[in-house]
Amino acid sequence: MAKEKKFVEAITSRDEDFAQWYTDVVSKAELCDYTGVKGCMVYLPNGYAIWEKMQADLDKRFKETGVENVYLPMLIPENLLQKEKDHIEGFAPEVAWVTHGGNEPLQERMCIRPTSETLFCDHWSKTVQSYRDLPKIWNQWCSVLRWEKTTRPFLRSREFLWQEGHTIHATYEEAEERTILMQKIYKDFIEESLAIPLVAGKKTDSEKFAGAEDTYTVEALMHDGKALQAATSHFFGSGFADAFDIKYLDKNNELHSVYETSWGLTTRMIGALIMVHGDDSGLILPPRIAPVQTRVIPIAQHKEGVLEKATELMNALKVAGYAVNMDDSDKSPGWKFSEQEMQGIPTRIEIGPKDIENNQVVVVRRDTREKIVVSLDEIVTKLGEILENIQKDMFAKAKAFLDSHIDTAVTMDEMIEKFQENRGFIKAMWCGDEACEDEIKAQTGGASSRCIPPEQEHLSDVCICCGKPAKHMVYWGKSY
Repeated sequence: MAKEKKFVEAITSRDEDFAQWYTDVVSKAELCDYTGVKGCMVYLPNGYAIWEKMQADLDKRFKETGVENVYLPMLIPENLLQKEKDHIEGFAPEVAWVTHGGNEPLQERMCIRPTSETLFCDHWSKTVQSYRDLPKIWNQWCSVLRWEKTTRPFLRSREFLWQEGHTIHATYEEAEERTILMQKIYKDFIEESLAIPLVAGKKTDSEKFAGAEDTYTVEALMHDGKALQAATSHFFGSGFADAFDIKYLDKNNELHSVYETSWGLTTRMIGALIMVHGDDSGLILPPRIAPVQTRVIPIAQHKEGVLEKATELMNALKVAGYAVNMDDSDKSPGWKFSEQEMQGIPTRIEIGPKDIENNQVVVVRRDTREKIVVSLDEIVTKLGEILENIQKDMFAKAKAFLDSHIDTAVTMDEMIEKFQENRGFIKAMWCGDEACEDEIKAQTGGASSRCIPPEQEHLSDVCICCGKPAKHMVYWGKSY
């Protein structure tokens, strides 16, 4: 028992030290590990499997809207990066440069991609000529490198995995429609599959992506009350197209610039899963994104017929389409339960001699630890119902938390006080002036504008900071 107890005690309490709890869960659930490359990490099988599930789900959603996958080089010549002034200024502090090939200095240094707008544009400038070549709706799954000063597993690392979509269109309206569509796809994916509720809207000019005209975002709230930018979709207008001279001939043989978008979601969403759903026993994964949905644990497996029946059960569930495995190691049942809970597997199925005698199993929910006795004759059907209930309940719990951590403020004193006392988002009116944005951040100890929602509420007539006429209601929050 002492050994089993130590396994759980290795996790710091979430409410005692949230940052250390997060690090403990990442380590004990064996999601990733540190490396000799500072700021970069090893994605271990448990962590990478979650990313594979996300990738498969998102990829299917993308392709249903006409997205095609491609792959471009990881190296970008400096002259290409310099073509879009705002873009390079935005990324300059984070760019890593390659200056030598073998022992020979390069004639032109190359950056390791922080993002790939310039490479896509360079390719399209050479290949797009006619309206018949449009639209291009492309996406690549890859890694990027940004020389972050402060790193944290999944949330912020120098090299991370993501998808980056890039599209060009004949008209402004078509490009804008794609930008908004991708925001919706991200919102649906995160809420439906990850069971994480969101607030959505448009970024302010100071918070938008470098080189974009508009950035649309979906924002999640972590258990410690901090916001996490979950995914973004950017409308570039013709900025990149003009810089790279991407033009097409229309049906009347007239020359026009194209309109461009880009959009992305990264492995930081694994961090979001941990911080939204996890507890003091470890990770809790929503069934739709869990690499393993249930683990069969034989009880008293040394007794005759137990392992055989457990294996038969596991195989029947596999045939029915469930993601299932079995722990038939020589560890004690208590240790096996702790491992299953730590890894966030949504259910476990306990089966022992008495269960076999009674033609039943015990299904234990990871989220509530509720024990449900199910007939072996009905387990294939009932497990699906249980998993679907877990998915719905996890979203409902997270949504209740989000709703209870959204507040309003109409004066700066009220806003400052609420950021000191409460955790979460605060809705407040804003004049649209970046100076007020900076002042709000300074006075609240770091609260930034998270998004301007499309559904505007009229909280007051004036900006919370300067008292001038307000233009927008904004969600504010402290973030990762």
